Amino acid sequence: MDPIDMMITDINCECLGLSRLCLMESAGKSLAEEVGKIAVYTFSKPVKIAIFTGSGGNGGDGFVAARYLLNRGYDVDIYMLTDKDNIHSDNAKTNFEIITNMEPRLSHLTVHYLDTIEDVNNCDIAQSESFSEFIIVDAILGTGIKGELRPKVKRAVEVINKSNGLTVSVDVPSGMDPLTGEVSDVAVEPHYTISFHRVKTGIHLAGEDKVGGIVTCDIGIPIEAEYFMGYGDLLRLKNRPSKSHKGNNGKVLIVGGSKDYSGAPTIAGLSAISSGADLVYVAAPESASLAIKSTSPDLIVRSLEGDYLTSQHAEEILELVEEVDAVLLGPGASLNDETAKLFNILATKIKKPLVIDADALKLVDINLIKNNENVILTPHLFEFKTFFADKIKELAIDESKLKLSLAGTEFSSIDENISMFQQITKAIKGTVIIKGEYDLILSGNKFKINKTGNPGMTVGGTGDALSGLATSLLSQGLDTFNAAALAIYINGRAGDVAMNKQGYGFSATDLIGYIGAIMVNRW
Repeated sequence: MDPIDMMITDINCECLGLSRLCLMESAGKSLAEEVGKIAVYTFSKPVKIAIFTGSGGNGGDGFVAARYLLNRGYDVDIYMLTDKDNIHSDNAKTNFEIITNMEPRLSHLTVHYLDTIEDVNNCDIAQSESFSEFIIVDAILGTGIKGELRPKVKRAVEVINKSNGLTVSVDVPSGMDPLTGEVSDVAVEPHYTISFHRVKTGIHLAGEDKVGGIVTCDIGIPIEAEYFMGYGDLLRLKNRPSKSHKGNNGKVLIVGGSKDYSGAPTIAGLSAISSGADLVYVAAPESASLAIKSTSPDLIVRSLEGDYLTSQHAEEILELVEEVDAVLLGPGASLNDETAKLFNILATKIKKPLVIDADALKLVDINLIKNNENVILTPHLFEFKTFFADKIKELAIDESKLKLSLAGTEFSSIDENISMFQQITKAIKGTVIIKGEYDLILSGNKFKINKTGNPGMTVGGTGDALSGLATSLLSQGLDTFNAAALAIYINGRAGDVAMNKQGYGFSATDLIGYIGAIMVNRW
């Protein structure tokens, strides 16, 4: 599992009501149990446990493990490389406070504060020459490590490696990149690595000579925390560089609108801006472009001759495509043969990340986009069945069994239903959002379930807000699967906030107004 996926899963447990403090307790207990097993199987006499802790969650796991190891009768020394005021993890800080409250000491616990490199050099581990004297637990750094280590931490790692103690790393050896397994400076060289929930990608890539024996502990994280969207997924959003300039954070082109519909591309464009895109262009027929311009001065509108989009506009639109990072086809385009010709030309020739929504779902030939990995489709269930009609027929799937109402059903029914959707969507290499009571996001073997949103989102325009949001996230560098999953989650949460504030009387533009705040996790 990639480190960011683990961090997201950890946070999303809270969306299920499972606190991260509870998970830390489970992780620390599991760590203590594994260290205890190693001690029993390796040594013929009692040994001391030395736990090196840092400022994050790994340090908290070490504090919890210390309590359980003390109860098993071990002498435990904690070597703190961060003072109590600089513990970043609130849950780790809580567990450190428990340790400090255990005074006067009735158990064999000693806490050493390593404030300087000299303190590290003078600690018992640095002075010990006996192999059997210590089991050393490396709980210094977790999955957030990047680049060179701070001098004191580096020296601690060197001391651990030079010691004769048996070394156990928590989750990832400190100093190792948890994603790649690479070591840019220096890393602990453990005899064992104890991982929680799933082994991190870098551990597999590094090999046993760098991580020792691998033990994976179940700490009670439900599988649903991996597959349900939650606010932890907001970690995937790109950080905006402080020195960025106009256009550096996403440029979007929306191709849509018609004589009868100007609102849909406008809502999509405003949603793209609300979700962080720097520049949003709208290519629309002149009958719609005037209304779009008068509605929002924030959108850059290219007026195209006529009442509808036609194949005669292809060259002009493709020139605009070269100026942007992602493209949305469909909102408000209407259904006619000339628009269908245009959309199929564009679907063939556009090489930028592409979202196909609304009327474009009825006009674009599936065969033209089936091999495009950079495409997102956003159908509701009826549109899905229409778009994939040939594949459904080929697989002989009963359409009545394709349902998005998953609430309260048994595992076998849900598993069968998701499997059917996956069989169908594998007809293309891109990502499909199927909008419903619960939304499904599917790409190959991957899937996510989104539960945000409410019945008030039946109001017109919320789907256009979704497609604009997805296109914006693509323009900011997210891949299609994560852009799609985040878009439907954020859109639904914005709808939930709108309903809580305004009841069912909110509009799509009301919803859009909450997107930015949700993306910085203010709701």
